[in-house]
Amino acid sequence: MRYQIKASSTANQDAIIHVKQSNIDFGTTSITSEILPNPAELFLSSFAACMLKNVERFSGMMKFSYTKATLEVNATRHENPPRMDHIKYHLTLFSDDKKLNTTLLKKNIEKFGTIYNTIKRSCTISGTISTISHV
Repeated sequence: MRYQIKASSTANQDAIIHVKQSNIDFGTTSITSEILPNPAELFLSSFAACMLKNVERFSGMMKFSYTKATLEVNATRHENPPRMDHIKYHLTLFSDDKKLNTTLLKKNIEKFGTIYNTIKRSCTISGTISTISHV
C-alpha cells in the first residue's frame, strides 16, 4: 500500500494538510498555539486513529460488538535530541459483549497496527484497555 498527502502553508499564517477530501488545519504560529493542533499533537492523533481503526477492524474479526470507543493518549517529549520518548494510552470500550477479549484485542492492535509499529521502533509505548458496561 502507498499513501499520499499534501500540505501547504503561507508565511506568518497556519498550515493545512490536504488528505483525500479533507483539510486539517494545524498551527505553525504562536497566535494559534492554544487553538489549533501542533505537529506533535497531529502525530499522536495518527497513533490514536490507527488504534481506533483497528478496534473497528478487530471487532469484526473477533466477533465482538461495542457502541463506542474512547482513547486518551499522553506523551513525554525528550529534549536532546527533540523526540517523543514515551507514549501512554488508555482505550475504553463501551460494551456488554462477553466475547470481547481485551487481552487479545490489545495484542492484535500492538501486532498489526501500522502506525503503532512504526512508532514502537523509535519510542516506548504502554497502555491499557478497559470496558464499561451499559447495564
